[in-house]
Amino acid sequence: MKELKDLKFDKDGLITIVTQDELTKEVLMVAYAKLEQIQATLLTRKATYFSRSRNQTWVKGETSGHYQEVIDVKVDCDHDAVLYIVNQIGAACHTNEFSCFYRKISEKGTFEDEKK
Repeated sequence: MKELKDLKFDKDGLITIVTQDELTKEVLMVAYAKLEQIQATLLTRKATYFSRSRNQTWVKGETSGHYQEVIDVKVDCDHDAVLYIVNQIGAACHTNEFSCFYRKISEKGTFEDEKK
């Protein structure tokens, strides 16, 4: 049986985390975590990541109030990416959008905001 130690972290000890809303099934964001952040997520049920820019642990919502209550945690078939399924409280994106994926790349190659 595989376990957390079998996850395939990169040379910096990071693994990709994809975060999905439980109700809408929308992909909210992509971030990174080390083993300790995944363990914290499993323990607290609050989405916990590793901030590469600040070089520290980051619990989603601590400063914004836009928490992610973790419903489930899954791993992909190659063990090199993790999926957090969450109840999103507020916006997931730092731009105050529900999802970080609110821009479409047009056929011309330009980025266009999708209005909902």
